[in-house]
Amino acid sequence: MPEIKKYKITEPYLDLQCGLGEAPFWEKDRNTLRFVDIVKKKLHFVDIKKGPSSHKQWDLDFNIGTTADIEGNDKEFVFGGKSGYGIMNRETKESRWIKKMWTNEERKPDGGGKPGKGETREVRMRSNDGSVDTKGRYYVGAMNDPAIVDELTDEGVLFRLDPNGSIHRSKDSITIPNGMSWTLDNKYMYFTDSPSGSIMKYPYDVETGAITWDKGEIFFTCPIEGGVPDGHAQDEEGYFWIALFGTGKVVRVNPQGEVVAEIECPTRCVTCPGFCGTELFITSATEEDPEKYAWSTKYQGGLFKIDVGVRGCPLNKFKNESKA
Repeated sequence: MPEIKKYKITEPYLDLQCGLGEAPFWEKDRNTLRFVDIVKKKLHFVDIKKGPSSHKQWDLDFNIGTTADIEGNDKEFVFGGKSGYGIMNRETKESRWIKKMWTNEERKPDGGGKPGKGETREVRMRSNDGSVDTKGRYYVGAMNDPAIVDELTDEGVLFRLDPNGSIHRSKDSITIPNGMSWTLDNKYMYFTDSPSGSIMKYPYDVETGAITWDKGEIFFTCPIEGGVPDGHAQDEEGYFWIALFGTGKVVRVNPQGEVVAEIECPTRCVTCPGFCGTELFITSATEEDPEKYAWSTKYQGGLFKIDVGVRGCPLNKFKNESKA
């Protein structure tokens, strides 16, 4: 096994007390970090050069789970929101839905479906993590909304929005969709259903967006008891930085799935890392068991930062060829 390099973060970059901080995204052209708080329905921005004092937040009417930039459009960004895909203006805060995820049938009362809660499937679901492939397709995973559903079920779906505006269901029967990325040669896709404890690797057809689900292999399994892989980011060397929710750790994993570095954070529920140059920003959530882990509550929901000396992989942009 390779030697494990150790990092330690002792305090947050921003002490925000997010309910569920997620989706750190580097707006490279602006040198700004964009991230969300799904539970509190907020969108956050911070100018990397100016630092924490530049922090701004927007209050939203609905939750957003994931965002991505749009090719050729620096004023707007695309997002996976409560009930579908939308576009938001970076300067005016105005937003519009461009493709709803759920069918007319799924917008009808269904007795609560599998969890027995939520009048319709659309009502009891929300977007979670997402990522754009090299052809500009935007994958977004939807899951039961914990604000409505007491116990999560496998009603989740991985959706794909193509540049032409068409929407596709790539995979059903998902519980908590997280951590999506591709090998540097785009021959494989990595995908995480967090409760499984593992990140899976699947053959990927970059020309069609087809994923060969029946030929998946385990790439990485969380080695810490009680932890699960949440979001992840890739660096330019093809290594992964994976947030292990419930452990307070973000690990760097080589292409063989071995841990080679470990970042210790001062709160347990770390959710997702994201690169801004060589700096790794890490979002987190409210501590789920504050009585047992009182130490974790002080900086719960904070945003953390550490320079790891390697740059992140460039993020793909959504191609909005339909001009929605």
